[in-house]
Amino acid sequence: MSKIQMKTPLVEMDGDEMTRIIWKMIKDILLTPYIDLKTEYYDLGLTHRNETDDQVTVDSAEATKKYGVAVKCATITPNAARMPEYNLKEMWKSPNGTIRAILDGTVFRAPILVKGITPYIPTWTKPITIARHAYGDVYKNTEMQVAEGSRCELVCTDKDGNETRELIHEMNGTSGIIQGIHNTDKSIASFARSCFNFALDTKQDIWFATKDTISKKYDHRFKDIFAEIFETEYKEKFAGAGIEYFYTLIDDAVARVIRSEGGYIWACKNYDGDVMSDMVATAYGSLAMMTSVLVSPDGVYEYEAAHGTVQRHYYKHLKGEATSTNSVATLFAWTGALRKRGELDGLSDLCEFADKLERATIKTIEDGVMTGDLYLLSSLPNKQKVDTEGFLLEVDKRLKQMM
Repeated sequence: MSKIQMKTPLVEMDGDEMTRIIWKMIKDILLTPYIDLKTEYYDLGLTHRNETDDQVTVDSAEATKKYGVAVKCATITPNAARMPEYNLKEMWKSPNGTIRAILDGTVFRAPILVKGITPYIPTWTKPITIARHAYGDVYKNTEMQVAEGSRCELVCTDKDGNETRELIHEMNGTSGIIQGIHNTDKSIASFARSCFNFALDTKQDIWFATKDTISKKYDHRFKDIFAEIFETEYKEKFAGAGIEYFYTLIDDAVARVIRSEGGYIWACKNYDGDVMSDMVATAYGSLAMMTSVLVSPDGVYEYEAAHGTVQRHYYKHLKGEATSTNSVATLFAWTGALRKRGELDGLSDLCEFADKLERATIKTIEDGVMTGDLYLLSSLPNKQKVDTEGFLLEVDKRLKQMM
């Protein structure tokens, strides 16, 4: 069988630890035998990021803007313990954070549903996609410990030097803590457009929630920008597509989500999205069964696994011990990127290959062949636990039958 040809490269961002091992297995077993794979390769492994003073991360993001589609392996965001382990020059920032900032993107995460793994919330029969605003709030905060007797104020100096002051709190009789957070109209507008575009692309309703009744300026600004952009740019498009935009308070949204059947996009501010995406992933079964894609408002896509580098399994692998690591999220990052590349380049055979590979993966699990994490969750009879490579080989057997 002749290999599927690609027109335009996609940006390939390699990563760290066990996911780096899985990355190569996926390419060797499931991709290069079938596709004349064209990628612009960037090594985002921590060692190489350290060697390049993290310039490789910036270069990979700029390449993504150029080519429009990227696929990223999980990477280490170093803490103090990693400094001596990797002999780091400094504690480099999260590659995901750097890439999100350059692409001005919104992160969309959705569960992969398979028979035999029942969500902890039984009404969830359809996937819930979390759209997380990936800028500002506590992730770019300034905070201080303050002594007893301190007067804490919020001070803004405009471009003409005029000051506006608002009292935060007077620390009478106790010491305390204060925090300053920010966001920008530009970033919120990009978030809104990314969400509305993704809703149109996937034909799903979109819910958005903040706490504007309490945060009457900060959160209310999010609500107002979303409402204005929807009314002026998307209302007619949504009506034509038969989908809806719905706004409510975050506590009401949580109650509605728990009672729902799923099947929509839930747009969240940065912190809410961070928390709720893990809640949704766990409730559906596994973080290793979540797709994740970063989408910019001008239509640039970066696909990745939603989980980390699986450090514990990597150390077992280095000792020569067998691992049973779930590769599904990493595999679906590749299929998502290949499908989008095919859509943008008009390559139906590449899109069809991505669809078949996803179906082969799901069929493998639903046939009862799975890695250890899913084995513990699955209610299927006669299930079989296999190792990391064994699972990919089983997927390949089913893929061959579909080709």
